[in-house]
Amino acid sequence: MLPFPSLSQRLHTPVYCKLDTVLPTGAFKVRGAVSSLTAQLEEARDKGAVAFSTGNHGRALAWAGAQLGVAVKIFMSPLVPSNKRQALAALGCDIIITGQTQDDAEAEALACSESTGALYVSPAHDPYVLAGQGTATAEIFDKLPDVATLIIPVSAGGLGAGMATYAKAVRPQTKLIGVTMENGAAMYESVKVGRPVQIQEVPSLADSLGGGVGGETSLTFPIVRDLFDDLILLSEEEIARGMAWALLHERQVFEGAAGICVGLLLRESAKTLPGPIAFMGCGMNVDMSVLLKIAQEHQYLLEGDQ
Repeated sequence: MLPFPSLSQRLHTPVYCKLDTVLPTGAFKVRGAVSSLTAQLEEARDKGAVAFSTGNHGRALAWAGAQLGVAVKIFMSPLVPSNKRQALAALGCDIIITGQTQDDAEAEALACSESTGALYVSPAHDPYVLAGQGTATAEIFDKLPDVATLIIPVSAGGLGAGMATYAKAVRPQTKLIGVTMENGAAMYESVKVGRPVQIQEVPSLADSLGGGVGGETSLTFPIVRDLFDDLILLSEEEIARGMAWALLHERQVFEGAAGICVGLLLRESAKTLPGPIAFMGCGMNVDMSVLLKIAQEHQYLLEGDQ
């Protein structure tokens, strides 16, 4: 739990970051991957494991597989940045680039699982994965038992559903805010209309928040719909601003899915949020040339209360 003095001063309440960037693959996904493989280890070692990913889930599953002796195959869409593909390849798993969207990659991963018998490890619809992600909330509450607002990035809902389930069971008065990007927010649109829907995916700085919610049997959709107090969309500029702020003020490398939390806290409206506030620094796997360009373009953030 890392204090963020620059945001605490701005918002006049303590602000802390759950710094999952320090986990082995630079993102929170290791929690769920280890949880799922260890719970089903005999099957996974016998048949292997398969998944689709925007990068971080696949990298975490490949890392966990390497530790536990499980062969891993990952399906990805062409929208996944090259730096995430390269990091995944370095872990020794098989990578298949397929289709146009993450929904296409998911369909191929499911087909592979059905044809080979490999264990399918969904980033959002595997109960063992959700349980693993929920450990982040347990750790937050352990260090900050009076947290009043918890801000969580939301995509297909694996992290959000896991963390929210624990949060509302243990401390229901904590306000849960989900944040996602304007470009391709499947969960936001699904909650808005009251059922899981598919939407067109487009490139975003918060690329790891891409992907669909799933169909009517979605495990995460009803949890996010029922347990979150608010879901908020942020623009690409707000995401960039959050990434730059974290680097320039706190010397933290955040990918877009983590920077989006900071972007929300930089809004004037954030000053009304009850504190103490905690947010998920969910990952650091960003193309550094992109981050440095963003930081250069946002140098003005160092000039007073911007």
